[in-house]
Amino acid sequence: MTDTSSIMAKKRSYGGLSTGTVAPWVICTAILLVLPYVFQSNSALTIMNQMAITIVFALAYNMLLGQGGMLSFGHAVYMGMGGFMCMHVMNWVEYENIPLPLPLLPVIGGLFGMGMATIIGSFSTRTAGTVFAMISLGIGELIAASSVIVVAFFGGEEGVSGDRTYGLPVFGYEFLTKIEVYYLTAGWLVLSALLMYLFSRTPVGRMANAVRDNPERAQFLGYSARWVRFYSFCASGFFAGVAGGLFAINFEILTEENLNLVTSGSILLITFLGGVGFFFGPIIGAIVFTLLQSVLSLQTELWQLYVGALFVLTVMYFPGGLAGVLMMHVVPYKLGKLGTLVVPYIKTLIPAAIGILGLASFCELMFHFKHAAVGEHDMSLFGIEFSTHSPIPWIVIIGLTVIGFWLAKRSSAELRETWGNANVMTSSKEGGAQ
Repeated sequence: MTDTSSIMAKKRSYGGLSTGTVAPWVICTAILLVLPYVFQSNSALTIMNQMAITIVFALAYNMLLGQGGMLSFGHAVYMGMGGFMCMHVMNWVEYENIPLPLPLLPVIGGLFGMGMATIIGSFSTRTAGTVFAMISLGIGELIAASSVIVVAFFGGEEGVSGDRTYGLPVFGYEFLTKIEVYYLTAGWLVLSALLMYLFSRTPVGRMANAVRDNPERAQFLGYSARWVRFYSFCASGFFAGVAGGLFAINFEILTEENLNLVTSGSILLITFLGGVGFFFGPIIGAIVFTLLQSVLSLQTELWQLYVGALFVLTVMYFPGGLAGVLMMHVVPYKLGKLGTLVVPYIKTLIPAAIGILGLASFCELMFHFKHAAVGEHDMSLFGIEFSTHSPIPWIVIIGLTVIGFWLAKRSSAELRETWGNANVMTSSKEGGAQ
């Protein structure tokens, strides 16, 4: 007799997509549709577009690093090449009157990025580890240097610019406004993220995890580690090219900065910050990094110092990234002990935040003291005006830093004990389970 519950479970999980898996996609799509009505300024739309592009690029990079175990130092090449190709197509549409709808432009960028990945991956994916990383670094530097030499394609130091409004109108929309471009970018974000997630559920995606963990065992099972890495590399190059196409649509210009080592290093930082072991990790990393880059950079010149410190601390103490920190709380939540962590968190994190703000304030104070113009003694910090040549601000800031970290360290023992208890099933629950 057929088990009815198993049949219903299969229906709810057809194709690997269960109800619990579909719900987050629906919620995120709804949030993307509502966001422009919450943040209506052009600057906010620009930041959200940049965030969406970074998410697509970070997810594409995570197909290499997180799923395939391939550390690349030059993955911006595929985004940049796809973006440059889209800029040339955009100009051909303008000057040759080619009837090409603008929403199809990321496909061209993706195909061009995948073509580059196919050529480079044919020899770079023979092995992973240090060899692959060094090859990616060399290719990245080679193409970045060529971007200044091959002016016909890369436009030299000025780059290549275009105008997206000459494309074929789609349902009457010519993408003249920021909100129209936002919805185009958001649509490609959802589609790209969904396709990358589905790719991770395919046999190739599953075998990429096996090759990452133990390539010798995967070969003993009859799978070629090289070809698995190659297919993952080509798929990653495609979606990186899609991100480049979205960048071309949004900013209508690409330069050497879009494919150099700095951009490749940034996406590596973003992916590690979010968490390479989780599919949604790069999404969190891209959101946090974009906010830090766009908002924090307007407040201080030392924003790169703080982002670098955050990255180092994440790698040292939270190797799973921000997503790993969130997933650590799944067990306490399932055991019903998540509430016991609230008070220890407050007693530890608030003093730690005070200490961190105090340390950042000390850095700002020192920077202003060393680099301010002659005779400029006054500065503003958190809306408070004071003189950097007065000893009082130094004493207050150093005192807050020391007291904050001391209180956090004092409360950390209680937090560790509570955390240990929250991850252990109590005897009553064990008896009930038996």
